[in-house]
Order: sequence, then structure tokens, then C-alpha cells
Amino acid sequence: MKKMIPISLMVSLLFISIQIPCAEQGFDKSEYAARRAKFMEKIPDCVAVILGATTPASDIQFYQNNDFYYLCGVEIPNAALIMDGIRKQSTLFFSINEREARGEGISVELVRTPEEVTGINRVLPIERLSSTLSRLSLQTDVFYTMFRPEELSRENSNEKFKALQKTMTMNMWDGRLTRELQFVKRLKEKFPHIVVKDCSPLIWDLRKIKSPAEIEYLRKAAQIGVKAHIALMNATRPGVSEKELAALFEYVCKKEKAQDLAFYVILMSGPNHAFGHYHKHDRIFENGDFIILDAGPDYSYYHADISSTFPANGKFSPKQKKIYEMSYGILKTCLDNYRPGITFRDVGEKVKQFLVENGYDAENPKFKGLIRYGGYNHSIGMATHDPMGTFTGPDEVLRPGFVFACDINLPYPDQEMGIRLEDTVVITENGYENLSHGLPRSLAEVEALMKKK
Repeated sequence: MKKMIPISLMVSLLFISIQIPCAEQGFDKSEYAARRAKFMEKIPDCVAVILGATTPASDIQFYQNNDFYYLCGVEIPNAALIMDGIRKQSTLFFSINEREARGEGISVELVRTPEEVTGINRVLPIERLSSTLSRLSLQTDVFYTMFRPEELSRENSNEKFKALQKTMTMNMWDGRLTRELQFVKRLKEKFPHIVVKDCSPLIWDLRKIKSPAEIEYLRKAAQIGVKAHIALMNATRPGVSEKELAALFEYVCKKEKAQDLAFYVILMSGPNHAFGHYHKHDRIFENGDFIILDAGPDYSYYHADISSTFPANGKFSPKQKKIYEMSYGILKTCLDNYRPGITFRDVGEKVKQFLVENGYDAENPKFKGLIRYGGYNHSIGMATHDPMGTFTGPDEVLRPGFVFACDINLPYPDQEMGIRLEDTVVITENGYENLSHGLPRSLAEVEALMKKK
């Protein structure tokens, strides 16, 4: 009998033998120009100033914040962008030399010829931001800026805001404002005659519906995620540690050109099914464990969110089989009914019909959210939980270009098990596309995959 190669050694050998390629960087400059033009249409008599991300406080890779990157695609730290809705003109501010740029992995051409690379005709040193705002304050009554915290790698703005409010701003022993609200405060102090307004919802409404170029990036992110899910499932067996598998997932994503993970790998099994997002990776799988893997990559600032559920030993028990088949039926019902012009509530009625026709108790509280939202959980884009300026809940009418998580999540913590089947979906002109297609989903497909050596 041949001795199996440990996963850790296999990953090390793969790192040695395979050169990892770099991800694509950004869209054509016309894509960013169109976004800025749409935004400036929303502020015809006003000016907006958007801050980029600062230099990291520790020795980690710099990533631009999502809203700034969405509008100009520039990855330079400590930059700023002014969009003048009156003149329909944008100005980019930054100060960085070529040596600093090379050290951050930033294009030297961006530093040498920023106008040509970005398509922004006015580029000034960051030191001139203050004087430019002073001049513009004489020509308008309103400055727009972001009030909500910036999204950096693996972050979600609204969730970050709530966390900072609780631990910092509303903490009696702290009381600091967020960086964005501190900037608002300084603008009001420096220009007391100017009204400062929040443009977070305006930008987030633009981000809500994805362009064809964005959908292509999301499609690539989802397919990278599918490969990583399959690799992890195929490597799972009793006796394997969660740490090994989490490392394998990240390796496969980065090998396939992902720049990072969308969020920390979530692995739930045994008693950890009681927690919705468990990523401690502190268990070794046992025979009989039922595993939820919730993980996805960040591909050039665009995320995928995918969840799989499977038995550690590769064979569903009767109890596992029963709840899996029910959940898989709900997933298929949702996917079969997504199309433009209907609401999530309409899809939910189809879910309710499926449950009743198959002998399940549709009034069970476990199904309440699935029925109300038709499998919808959250928007997906540059953030895993992508922000939206407007959303009408279950009555949201589906539109082409809307990307979201179809997430069938049914916990059974008292039985140390649960189900999560989640796909990244986009509404098309004629229906939908499952961007994370290709995952083994049926019982037979999952068991067949896990039998492979």
C-alpha cells in the first residue's frame, strides 16, 4: 500500500514547481471615466472630494479602498480625487516618486504619465488639495464626501462602521471619530459657509448594478473559487486539520491569480455549527463530521462568495442526506426562478410551494427568511457584502447586472450539523447566470468527487 503524501508537503512542492502569475489590474480608463461622469450627473451644482487609502501602518501589501478605486482605478497611497459637477471635471492628487512606487508594486508609468494612464486630465500634488478646495469653496455651496468608513481588503463598509461606532466612537474611554467623519469635521471648520453632504449612497447606487466588464471579473473570481472549493473537498477526510485545508484554499486561489481572499476562510463542523462565521480553524475532522465551507477569492478587487456542505468521510449519513436534499431542492427552486422584472418575494413564493409539495412544514421558522427573500442574502461586488444606496428588501425588483448571493443556510446546531449552499448569481437580460457554476451540488456529485484520490 502506497503511503499518502501529506497535504502540507504537497502544497510546498506545488509552490516550488509552479510560478504564480499576477492578477489583472483594473479596467480600461474609459470604464472609470464613465463612472465619474455618471456620478457628476448626480451633483450638477456641487463638488465631491474622495480620499484614497493611506499608507499601511504595518508591513503589509497596500490595497486601495473600494470607492476610490471604483472611480479612478488608482492604487497610489495617500491620494485624493475631486469631481467637479459644475465643470464636469476630475482632478487627481498624489505625491509619490518612482522608487516609492516600485517598492509598492505600483506602475512607474502611472507616476510618470498619470494623465495618459488614468484618463484624468488634471493631476496635481497632494499638497495642493487644500488650496484647490479653497478655490472651489467660492464657486459652490456644497461639498460631498464619504461619511461611511472606507472598505479595504476583506472589509465591508457598513459592518466596519457599526464595529467602529461600538468600539471607538461611542466608547467612553476613546471617542475618536472615524477617518471619514474627522475629514467632514475639518471641512466644516475650514469652510463654515459650505454644507458638507454624504455621497456614500450616491456611489453605492452606481456600484449596485455591475457593468459587463465588472461581471467578467466577478465571473473569474467565482470560477477561481469553484476550483478552490473542489480542491478542498477532494482533500478532506477524517484526520485532516482545518488549518491545512484553509491553507490549501488560499493557495489554490492565489495560484489562479486571485490577489487575496474575499474574507477569511470559514470552516464549520462539530460544535462550531453553532456559530455563523467560524474561522478559528482549530479542529481536526472526525468520522461523521458534516462540514460547511464558506469561502471565496478577491480577484482584482472583485469578490465571489461560495458555500459548500459535505461529509468529512465522503459519504452522507441518512440524516445528512435528508436535510441536504431538501436544501439542494430549495437552491434549485431559487435559481430556476431568478429573472429580471420579478421580486425576491415572488421567488420566495416558489420556495414555499416547493416545500409544501414535497411534504415539508413551510411554516417552520427555519424557512422564514428563505421564503421572504427567495434565497437572497446580500449583494456582491467589490465587497463580499457589497453596499447599496437603495434597496427595497423582499420587494426589490430584479434588474440585469445585479449580483448577489443565493444562500440556502439552515443551521442545526443542536445536532452539530448545518447546511449552507451558496452561489454567486447575476441577473441577465433573459434570466440569470450562476457565476459559480461547476461545483458538485447533488448528493451523487459530492460523493463522486470525494471518492477521487
